[in-house]
Amino acid sequence: MYALDSYLPFGEFEFFGRGALVYVMMGLGFLCMVIALVQFASAKTTTNPLKPSKATVLVRSGIYQYTRNPMYLGMLLLLIAFALRLGNAFNTLLAAGFVYYMNHFQIKGEEEALTLKFGKEYKYYCKEVRRWF
Repeated sequence: MYALDSYLPFGEFEFFGRGALVYVMMGLGFLCMVIALVQFASAKTTTNPLKPSKATVLVRSGIYQYTRNPMYLGMLLLLIAFALRLGNAFNTLLAAGFVYYMNHFQIKGEEEALTLKFGKEYKYYCKEVRRWF
């Protein structure tokens, strides 16, 4: 994002309250991630995204009743905050690229592993709660 902002001669924007919005998005991003990590720690289950099969419990309460991936949502909010901070509209394309990458190369595998592990309970949860928000 920084390189794109530095070398792309157009796409810059400014609006009233942009600085405040950066801090709001950063705060929400960190809050999503911290709440999710605390909930996983309380449930004594893995936070390792590379080993979803090691999950011992399906966490469905708290922030997980609103989003199935609050840690990734938090990362996305941080990316959007950084894009806003830089003030280049083309950085939104990189944030969209992050969503695409996570959906296809990370979340898809996690969902397959969790379906194998928790079966119908996880499938019902997926129908009940959206992937991002």
